[in-house]
Amino acid sequence: MKKEYLDKCPEYLKSFLFYMETILNRSPRTVDAYYVDLRLYLSFLYCKNNSLPLDTENVDISNLPIEYLKKATLNDIYEYLHFVSRERNNNAKTRARKTSSLRRFYNYLTVKAGLLSTDPTKELEMPSQKKSLPKYLTLEESFTILNGVNTADKERDYCILTLFLNCGMRLSELVGINLSDIRDTGEGTTLRLLGKGNKERIVYLNVACVAAVKAYLEVRGKDKKVIKDKNALFLNRSGARLSGRRVEQIIEKILADNGLSGRGLSPHKLRHTAATMLYQHSGVDILVLKELLGHANVGTTEIYTHLSNKELKKAADNSPFSSPKRRLDK
Repeated sequence: MKKEYLDKCPEYLKSFLFYMETILNRSPRTVDAYYVDLRLYLSFLYCKNNSLPLDTENVDISNLPIEYLKKATLNDIYEYLHFVSRERNNNAKTRARKTSSLRRFYNYLTVKAGLLSTDPTKELEMPSQKKSLPKYLTLEESFTILNGVNTADKERDYCILTLFLNCGMRLSELVGINLSDIRDTGEGTTLRLLGKGNKERIVYLNVACVAAVKAYLEVRGKDKKVIKDKNALFLNRSGARLSGRRVEQIIEKILADNGLSGRGLSPHKLRHTAATMLYQHSGVDILVLKELLGHANVGTTEIYTHLSNKELKKAADNSPFSSPKRRLDK
């Protein structure tokens, strides 16, 4: 764990970050996010306790005594969340993430490290968030982009789209695929994915996925003098593993080429599309869908059980009160 910011952390924060990465196996990006959230909180406590303007950007927290945390109350945390809402324009989702960071941090300091005797976040509620339906492509639009791949690396990019739309994988999971992750088990072709928190899951590849992977492997590396990442499935022009940002650019171009740009669509929206299509058109059970998507709990998966407009119209038309001609006998 080589992080420049570790030198700017008090020992108790540093030990928490080590714990998250080495014991709980959180990804480096997740640990970075914890640092950003908690640095801001500690800076806020310093300014508040010293009656200073809330200039949280210029506070040195490297030697901040843990007494600041021992004195902090639930009201202090409410004030902090009010600060990030008003002064930093954090929306409910961002405040919820910061709340989660605080809960995890205080739990570590009280239960694991024994540095605090009380946890002020025990009664802290998560900020309520507006639940909105995910953006996704319709079935027709999905076929449009699959049939409309006309890029320089057509086989690779078609394979990427096919895996997204059939397997509902995350962007990080797609770019992390290795050749050794694809196996023929005798019962079918499987793909090992490494999801959030480094949790592994196995998905089965259907006929379309197997065909797309096979077609891509036939041309993979043919125009490259050197393959730098020999085990990476998807390669860029220089023979290195394809980056997440490059995949985003590829998807953006395919969408634009097919008249579907400007709608806030992205690789993650293709994951939404896969989940929605599986639920609406394939009758996949929600528990099976949960396992396929790699969700920790079924509550996350339930957002895909939203009804299509067609189903909503059908429900309205089938109402017993839908006919204006029917009247009760007087």
